[in-house]
Amino acid sequence: TTSSTLKGAIQLGIGYTVGNLSSKPERDVLMQDFYVVESIFFPSEGSNLTPAHHYADFRFKTYAPVAFRYFRELFGIRPDDYLYSLCNEPLIELSNPGASGSLFYVTSDDEFIIKTVMHKEAEFLQKLLPGYYMNLNQNPRTLLPKFYGLYCVQSGGKNIRVVVMNNILPRVVKMHLKFDLKGSTYKRRASKKEKEKSSPTYKDLDFIQDMPEGLMLDVDTFNALTKTLQRDCLVLESFKIMDYSLLLGVHNIDQQERERLSEGAHSTSDEKRPVGQKALYSTAMESIQGGAARGESIDTDDTMGGIPAVNGKGERLLLHVGIIDILQSYRFIKKLEHTWKALVHDGDTVSVHRPSFYAERFFKFMTNTVFRKNSSLKSSPSKKGRSALLAVKTVGPTAAFSASQLPSEKDDTQYDLRAARSYPTLDDEGRPDLLPCTPPSFEEATTASIATTLSSTSLSVPERSPSE
Repeated sequence: TTSSTLKGAIQLGIGYTVGNLSSKPERDVLMQDFYVVESIFFPSEGSNLTPAHHYADFRFKTYAPVAFRYFRELFGIRPDDYLYSLCNEPLIELSNPGASGSLFYVTSDDEFIIKTVMHKEAEFLQKLLPGYYMNLNQNPRTLLPKFYGLYCVQSGGKNIRVVVMNNILPRVVKMHLKFDLKGSTYKRRASKKEKEKSSPTYKDLDFIQDMPEGLMLDVDTFNALTKTLQRDCLVLESFKIMDYSLLLGVHNIDQQERERLSEGAHSTSDEKRPVGQKALYSTAMESIQGGAARGESIDTDDTMGGIPAVNGKGERLLLHVGIIDILQSYRFIKKLEHTWKALVHDGDTVSVHRPSFYAERFFKFMTNTVFRKNSSLKSSPSKKGRSALLAVKTVGPTAAFSASQLPSEKDDTQYDLRAARSYPTLDDEGRPDLLPCTPPSFEEATTASIATTLSSTSLSVPERSPSE
């Protein structure tokens, strides 16, 4: 199936299914909603339900339409916006950023990513939905992928499954650096071929080498980010998920200004300002901070939803982050892969690992190596809504970000993923069709502040009975 045919079929199918859904009344999501698959046939000459089109006949399937409608609503995406973004303008194909062999499309307004997924991944996402639903109900602020729809195009004996997700790295913001981080050091370096690209994606060893000081955040932002990462890691672990990555895009404000000046573009006032993403919680800053009532407009003009930070040179940065590739369930194949690699190499540095170890190593790497707390960075005094931490506007040449304020000695605090609380997890055995409930209340669990449990030696926490 050619790419243009696939794009056309996706747009026709989504147009039909979302339109069709809007005629159905809003209601609570029931357990059986997660297992519904709706199917509609699109003959090329058209039918009384579907328009005529230039492609071969195809069938379009929509998985769990009512459940996904609920997710979109939770993330503040109105049906007409969703339709407009996905179906009104042609989709843009991205050159494949990963090793997965998936096709990626982005909507022209930068809001959504459409990714082709394998049968196994689609199946796993379906199984994940009830638990995903419970988790989001408790906490829509998450760096996990925001899933907005799962569809399948059947044509010429082929099934092509696609998932619609939030776009972590908006194209309107120039990313000076991109990283795909797993917290593993075994062979985690960008290949020579990757480095030759105009915008390469670097890996863990590249980060350690190029940014030994890490990325410094003010205390409030660091705590919000740590708390979100902690919660997300525990959720992923409870679903036996691993091999996920943190996708990190770094926009360097100071470098951008230098580039502008060198190009002689002194006047920026007449330039068309890029438009930020519309969906609630779709940007990094909103994912970790939230706190906004629905429909509240936010002022992210200066930051485009990025998280303000500073690098070792004291340059001002905006970070765009999200956890990606969570549809790898830790099953037999992965176990084999790990056992084999561990025989040949040191088991602890290999990227494929059992979920609890993986989550722990991932969390530790992000909160100790990648993101650092810098108490001398001022967080903004206003704590209203989502614009709380967007104090990136410089008042003087140095303002809140001067290199002299960078901490002289490294902050050696270690953050503990478990924070003295044991969580129920999903057993490998038992019923694979049932998903675990997420822990009783993440809020309770995580407010027992992460920072209080300092343990640089061992991260293991003794098992506790629920009554304790």
